[in-house]
Amino acid sequence: MLSVVSVLWPVFALLITGAGMRRFNFPGNGFWAPAERLTYYFLFPALLINSLSQASLSGQESLRLMLAVLLLLMAGTLVCYGLRRFLRLGNAAFTSFYQGSMRFNTFVALAVASAQFGSAGIALAAVVAAVMIPALNLLCVLVFAHNAERQPTLGGVLKTLLTNPLILASVLGVSINLAGGLPELMQPFFVLLSQMALPLGLLSVGAALNLSALRRSGRGMLFSIVIKLLLFPLLAGLIALLLGLSTLAAGTLIIFATIPTATSAYILARQLGGDASLMAAIITAQTLLSMLTIPFWLTLLL
Repeated sequence: MLSVVSVLWPVFALLITGAGMRRFNFPGNGFWAPAERLTYYFLFPALLINSLSQASLSGQESLRLMLAVLLLLMAGTLVCYGLRRFLRLGNAAFTSFYQGSMRFNTFVALAVASAQFGSAGIALAAVVAAVMIPALNLLCVLVFAHNAERQPTLGGVLKTLLTNPLILASVLGVSINLAGGLPELMQPFFVLLSQMALPLGLLSVGAALNLSALRRSGRGMLFSIVIKLLLFPLLAGLIALLLGLSTLAAGTLIIFATIPTATSAYILARQLGGDASLMAAIITAQTLLSMLTIPFWLTLLL
């Protein structure tokens, strides 16, 4: 446990630092929204392009890892819908419960993969993200289409998917990989951008935490925590075992399964008529609790 904590503590320290900076209004509240946009629309796509352009995508291991991701998402969706009648959540609350149970914070996932496995971990994490990001965005939009008051149109769904910078970066990264990789002259440029992405992304995640939202509790928040932080790692470990993944691939999948939900889920909840206050509570609670559960699961399963 101590060795895992020693590897991960910089990740959690950046989250706490971001929360502290926002609390004391440094460098100013006007800083965080542009910083998050810069990370989401530019720095993080650059990291994905850099990693995917160098990753091994054609081997059996990568294909099994992609299959494992899809199986994990299918299993999670079945669990969420299986619990719906028991939880007695309204339509808007269910969309936030679903997002909280299924989505993952990509910034945190890549930071943990990097801390635990180095550059090899980032390469495989990019492969996982390339499958998870479009699949989860599609699933979440479809859940909103069936449950939210403001149902998205087909054109809106397509626009959401086709303009998502992480999906576009994943497609571009894979395309560059198949074309032979980044030109040698461009590699240092993307490396420097990639090095900026994770620290600024983690600070922004910490700054987005809303402690006052924790007053909003209930079954939706509690069960999203149980599914995301307790059940998902077990499912990932079982799927990795069944598919015979290597230690590195299994570890990368498990890391993604231990990660709290994405802060961007709050934006989607507001835009499409979900329960935004419940979503804020789920994001904050999961992010704080994950500082305990991530080291636990990595120690137990890796």
